[in-house]
Amino acid sequence: METLGYLMDGFGVALQPHNLMFALLGAFLGTLIGALPGLGPANGVAILIPLAFSLGLAPDTALIMLTSVYAGAMYGGRISSILLNIPGDEPAMMTCLDGYPMAQKGKASEALAISAIASFVGSLVATVGLILLAPLLAKFALTFGPAEYFALFMLAFATLGGITGKNPVKTVVAACIGLMIATVGIDNTGVQRYTFGVLELFEGVDFIIAIVGLFAISELLFFIEERAGGGKEKMSVNKLTLSWRDIRDILPTSFRGGVLGFIAGVLPGAGASLGSFISYTLEKRVLGKKGNFGQGDPRGVAAPEAGNNGASSGALVPMLTLGVPGSGTTAVLLALLISLNITPGPLMFTQNADIVWGVIAALLIGNFLLLILNIPLVGIFVKLLSVPPMYLLPIVTMVAFVGIYSISNTTFDLYFMVAFGVGGYILRKLEIPLVPVILGLLLGPEMEKNLRHAMDISDGDWMILWDSGLAIGLWVFAGMGLILPYIIGPLLRRRMRNPIETGNSDSD
Repeated sequence: METLGYLMDGFGVALQPHNLMFALLGAFLGTLIGALPGLGPANGVAILIPLAFSLGLAPDTALIMLTSVYAGAMYGGRISSILLNIPGDEPAMMTCLDGYPMAQKGKASEALAISAIASFVGSLVATVGLILLAPLLAKFALTFGPAEYFALFMLAFATLGGITGKNPVKTVVAACIGLMIATVGIDNTGVQRYTFGVLELFEGVDFIIAIVGLFAISELLFFIEERAGGGKEKMSVNKLTLSWRDIRDILPTSFRGGVLGFIAGVLPGAGASLGSFISYTLEKRVLGKKGNFGQGDPRGVAAPEAGNNGASSGALVPMLTLGVPGSGTTAVLLALLISLNITPGPLMFTQNADIVWGVIAALLIGNFLLLILNIPLVGIFVKLLSVPPMYLLPIVTMVAFVGIYSISNTTFDLYFMVAFGVGGYILRKLEIPLVPVILGLLLGPEMEKNLRHAMDISDGDWMILWDSGLAIGLWVFAGMGLILPYIIGPLLRRRMRNPIETGNSDSD
């Protein structure tokens, strides 16, 4: 009953006209961003964070808008997967297997509608899971001391690459780079570290500048290098002929996918890619010979879409309750919270209950808004794919520059953002992931603070880090997070790649 009361208060926040307007705007922009191959939700949220600051949005409004962008981008990623056989982001890869064959059969509208309905069901299931699980996990996290939090941060870094990550060693290197950047500035004792006498570095590196530079500017540099001159030839979208029977047939699949996706999102290191894969694989096993997977089965579209959208909501659970992001996009949202002087974690549910429950209520409302937007307006989103990137990316870059300058009104931040963009471009060329860099930058100060606190309590005795059963359990899971990618990762990636390659060869 207590949770229900908080949720009702959250609806009071989310249903305020200006919050509802920005939720709708975020859902629309997120779907547009998700439809563009290569951008994805993390880039979309990172690009629009400066816009939230430049508009002077209140914390609850800014978070509602950007979580709506997140949800919208997860919806939008399936458009290019179905029409062009090009996933908008990694979690949308599995949608290509049956979505593109459906489009080739003249059922593009049906595939897009099915994916929208499955995304809605998966997100709805996961949001209900978030409502039920998050308060319980937040209460449990109140028992954490500094040693447990330090072990938790180590677990976050250990599982960062996930079992679907390509190179765990490069993930560790990226996290170390982020932790090194996090040491810039004045520490807790008043000592300057790596400031080189530059006044602007005394307060450390601004998260927002780093995120926009690493994501948005590096993406522009990649575009300049590749010189992508025009849009892809898109497949025509037929008139929608989806029946209620078709919808009824995909509902069990969507529900199963939403549950599996939510579990994958909550687990550290799993994420939406694994959520879509296991949802598709399970559905294939459940239906067996009754299915026509890989040749345009509607349930082959519904399963991965429900899975990846369920995982996106599930990833919010560890971010809100523990202050540890469950995905790259939630790492960007974590930076937003910190920039707004909001400390994510268990105390957020008491100190900032209106914001937390307002965002959760906005997720529920946003799912309905996205369903309403995605079916009748899909033609508009599809037309975006024909716009050459040479016109789109400069607009994105302009938004980033104007947004960053409006925050601080200093050209130093613009130069700093470009420097991060060049650094991000180099890291991506070396196939070093950017999300661990951001996570190291975000969690580094809290990690150091908890380690110092633990050392103060124990009078310098390092054994305090292993002094409780909870801390030992977290260290064990961290060790497993480092080892499992080497054992399970190659096998799982091979299994994910095989059906995709088979599907592509069948469609050629």
